[in-house]
Amino acid sequence: MKKIILLTAAIILSACSSSRTDGDKWVGQSKRSIMKNLGAPVRTLTNDANGEILIFADQIYTNQNGSTIVGTNYWKYTFVYINNEGKVSSWRNEKQEYPPQQIDAKKLIGIDDNAVSVK
Repeated sequence: MKKIILLTAAIILSACSSSRTDGDKWVGQSKRSIMKNLGAPVRTLTNDANGEILIFADQIYTNQNGSTIVGTNYWKYTFVYINNEGKVSSWRNEKQEYPPQQIDAKKLIGIDDNAVSVK
């Protein structure tokens, strides 16, 4: 009976550990490493005394069938928060209709403590 319980616990723990997203693996990595993997950000914002925010964006076009061809569009953003030591402290994804030039920096600053992955 103990073996069954231990085996079940091991399976549950391994399932939980493998459910980490790529973004979760970024936390603690250097800014340079993130830029090597994701490329250059479309914008970089100063995050007051807490570091900076790297903004990566892809413009996505969809049609009524959901395929990625000309039709309506939206922006898929990844916000990566870099602390003063040059390491990733958090990240989050977001879909928006506005382009990177219209991002309100004041709304992004200070929310890195609550950053989560939004799909």
